[in-house]
Amino acid sequence: MRVVLIEDNAILARALVQALEADGHGVDWLGDGVEADSFLAQNGADLAVVDVDLPRLSGLEILRALRARGQSFPVLILTAQGQVSDRVTGLDAGADDYLVKPFEMAELRARIRALSRRPAEARLGIEAIGALRYDRATRSLQAGDAALPLARRELALFEAFIDNPGRVLSKDQLGERIYGTGADIDSNAVELLVSRLRRKLDGHGLTIRTLRGLGYIMQLDQS
Repeated sequence: MRVVLIEDNAILARALVQALEADGHGVDWLGDGVEADSFLAQNGADLAVVDVDLPRLSGLEILRALRARGQSFPVLILTAQGQVSDRVTGLDAGADDYLVKPFEMAELRARIRALSRRPAEARLGIEAIGALRYDRATRSLQAGDAALPLARRELALFEAFIDNPGRVLSKDQLGERIYGTGADIDSNAVELLVSRLRRKLDGHGLTIRTLRGLGYIMQLDQS
């Protein structure tokens, strides 16, 4: 999942980036409100974590602007203001959740996991893909009665494909989803990751096809 983090406290932001990347997410970090609003307008996000007090444009103004643009991805607001009225203001502006500073990193990670599951709730959280079952709640992949373990970046790649069924995804799109927009990615990193995931999916009813010059697509095996 690609998370956009908007936080001007560099020490906190670096800790959040480290924690989210350890969970397998690609993270884009911005510390200025105007730049963050422009970035979201152009690039969107799978989920955004937005501080309220930001230079030039507040987190609530960013939130109202992205909702006005019709961007519906989940937003978690961070703030030092813990009054009920402040939480109500944030939720009314379009936030999906609200976390008051200081907070435990484990709680923020749990809330992000909960928000990332919401689009899948209509699918009961478990999806059948080929001969596999994927549980979004636990981010686990099952082949029959056995788990099919994936490394965290392999899991992020797998999620990118199942979130875009039937779509061809370019190397750049996959790289942004896994590592974050504008990340310095080795030219072979995505290819190697696709190759590793392809080998693990072999024999489970799924194939990752390479479309030269276009990118990759995950499809059910033809029988």
